[in-house]
Amino acid sequence: MRNPASAVLLLTMVGALTLPARAQSADAAKDYPQRPVRIVSGFAAGGSTDFLMRVLAPKLTERLGHPFIIEHRPGAGGTIGAHLVAKATPDGYTLLSMSGAFTANAAAVKTPYDPMKDFEWITTIVTYPFVLTTRNDLPAKTVAELIALKKKQPGKLNYGSVGLGSVFHLAAELFNSMAGTDSLHVPYKGGGEALTDMFGGRIDYMFMTLTGASAHIRANRIRGIAICSRERSPQMPELPPVSQVLPGFDVTSFAGMGAPARTPKPVIDKLNRELHAIMATAEVTKAFTEAGGDMAPQSPQATTRHFSEEIAKWRRVVKERKIEVK
Repeated sequence: MRNPASAVLLLTMVGALTLPARAQSADAAKDYPQRPVRIVSGFAAGGSTDFLMRVLAPKLTERLGHPFIIEHRPGAGGTIGAHLVAKATPDGYTLLSMSGAFTANAAAVKTPYDPMKDFEWITTIVTYPFVLTTRNDLPAKTVAELIALKKKQPGKLNYGSVGLGSVFHLAAELFNSMAGTDSLHVPYKGGGEALTDMFGGRIDYMFMTLTGASAHIRANRIRGIAICSRERSPQMPELPPVSQVLPGFDVTSFAGMGAPARTPKPVIDKLNRELHAIMATAEVTKAFTEAGGDMAPQSPQATTRHFSEEIAKWRRVVKERKIEVK
């Protein structure tokens, strides 16, 4: 038998070692941050996610007393920036600004990181409903009419996207999967070129973020026929949901913030509280709503669950539609 006195001594020593570590972790969160924090974005300046960070970063700086600096690392659909954060020291001083492109990449391409195991998720910030748009002279003004037209002319209609494996691409293939239709995919390097071709009648339809489409719809340059969220959007309440025709259809992009895996939980929780407090202010709510986003603060656990569900959804689409992105 083991010596009971030795066992007690061992437990005492383990406790002496672990208690300071726990105290140190709590103290680190209490005093966090003690130096500048960088928020890495995987996209160039000027986009919707960049706008959100430019609103939030100064507020975090003001509340926490040290600079929160946005660092752009564009390329590979956001993968370069995400990889940088995945490899960073998990101490709360390198954060990731991310969008729906993250979950699409996780499903469509082989990323140099594990999208769930290599990150801790802090919160979602806003959600952006997608909208189904068409060229103005397409003889289909509703979702049901578009499906009927596609079935009448299988494979003849085309749709544009900002690239293979993008949310815009996967949204259209989810639509095809649920509607039992096929279309020709025309990928572009950016949304501007695709829009120009839809203005000119060379692209039949396209899934877009509501923020990117609303001005063009109101100017009658393109036609909006349905919103892709489960409910109507306050931004354009006249658009019925696609889900009225295809139950369960939901394509809603988002912006959120994460950190490297193993970042101390007290630091994650502190950032979550601070971001939620900032997002609750009238000034920030107004700015984000006017930009077309719906405020969507969540707990770290709910954020992790949401991202996992999105990745699983897009992986099903990639598998079913046999999408290959090289």
